[in-house]
Amino acid sequence: MGTALSQRFDRWIRNEFKALNTELEHLYFAREHRQIVQGIGCHLKSELVRQGNDFIRQLLREGNTDEGFDNGFDLLGNVGFFLAACRRHELPGIMNASDTSLKDPSALAMQLGASLGVHPRFASAHLETHNKAIDGVYRTFTSLEDERCFLDYNTRGVFAYIRASEALLHSLPLGISHPVTRDLFVAARQALDDVFDNNTALFNVLDVDRFFYCVRPYYKTHRVGRNEYRGANAGDFAGINVIDLLLGVCRADDPYYSQLLVDKFLFMRPEDQLLLRDCMRRRSLMDEFLATPQSSHHEQWYQDNLGEFLAVCEAHGKTAIQHHEQLVKHFVVKPASDNALSEKQDITASGPPLQVLIAALKKLHDLRTAADRDDIATRYQDVQTLLCSLTTVAGGSHA
Repeated sequence: MGTALSQRFDRWIRNEFKALNTELEHLYFAREHRQIVQGIGCHLKSELVRQGNDFIRQLLREGNTDEGFDNGFDLLGNVGFFLAACRRHELPGIMNASDTSLKDPSALAMQLGASLGVHPRFASAHLETHNKAIDGVYRTFTSLEDERCFLDYNTRGVFAYIRASEALLHSLPLGISHPVTRDLFVAARQALDDVFDNNTALFNVLDVDRFFYCVRPYYKTHRVGRNEYRGANAGDFAGINVIDLLLGVCRADDPYYSQLLVDKFLFMRPEDQLLLRDCMRRRSLMDEFLATPQSSHHEQWYQDNLGEFLAVCEAHGKTAIQHHEQLVKHFVVKPASDNALSEKQDITASGPPLQVLIAALKKLHDLRTAADRDDIATRYQDVQTLLCSLTTVAGGSHA
């Protein structure tokens, strides 16, 4: 539960803080140039900083950073919400290292982050997998329907990815020839199909402009203390990378992919960090199938289990295509281009210019889809080899 003071701070985040942000978003959205927020709603911004700092100064004096991991993680999330809102509203204390108006929340965030083993800012877990609802309402930055819709569907998608990763993890001690391994591959594929269907539903109801102008800006990079940290990313959980590694479409010894993992470790909860480190050392399921002697390729277990394994790979690639072609291009690239914002430095949550980010995401997309590229090491040829071993016996039914 945390201390009485941290509980009051949590109620403020869920109520007055959310109301102030919502009022500011309405002011911004009503203007012709919706991306301009400086000089607008100054009295609301001052009140947000005053109220938030008042709570945080008391929390610093109380020194309640040893109330157990869950309570500390929740408190870090609330401090992170406050700092992210200050960044969204472009308050000088979060933009300028010489401005000390937000030194207390930075100090508390750094103290909490160091004690918990995570970065000192809010993470996607605070919005999705570890965001407790009270009377049916969980923490959000605003009361806008599009933010709630985005988080509802994102959370469902994250848990579907986790279900897929758990099914694959359970297959490891059984081995690729076990009859139940086929069931686990079916469960993983069904979970990935759920991701796809969930995302389709989200894309059909989410308003592009509301997302781009009123939801996305809370995930921007911002400074805590002297360092700048990238924004929270919906992929900051172990499940999706566990799928990458166990399927074998991405490899821990690939410098590009290993750097991606290193960059995200401290944005995840410690138990996710341990799980991902463990998966980085394991042999992938794809490599297990490739190592199967040709004399076993005619066996029913090989045909059945490999067929389902390749269906999981296909489903994983399908969600990667959907994310890149629909979410990224439709909800970020197009509105940025339409409004001549593509070159703005702070348009992305991760920091780099939009075109740099898109190129990096395309590379990840091509790894997950095992695309036919000769400039990066995808698993295209290995997947073709496995398909051939399957269709040689199955008469082309899986081609």
